[in-house]
Amino acid sequence: MIWVFVFGGIAVAGLIMLVAYAIWLAHKASDVFAELRVLGQRTGKLAELAAQVQVPELGTGPERVADPDKNATLRNLEAATDDVG
Repeated sequence: MIWVFVFGGIAVAGLIMLVAYAIWLAHKASDVFAELRVLGQRTGKLAELAAQVQVPELGTGPERVADPDKNATLRNLEAATDDVG
């Protein structure tokens, strides 16, 4: 007859552990959803900042070759460094 109380106690302890685990899991899920909300806000801010970035056009036609300011060659860089002290 004692085995009924033993198995009953094990069942009650298991039920208590199951409820405690469910509560812990609900808190963890709430934390994850809060972090996802923050991630969404930061993604929106990053998208706003990325929209403000203006990338200059490189130009691929003959106008780029004709403008020496846009074409820094090794020769031009060597000439600029020869003047240094």
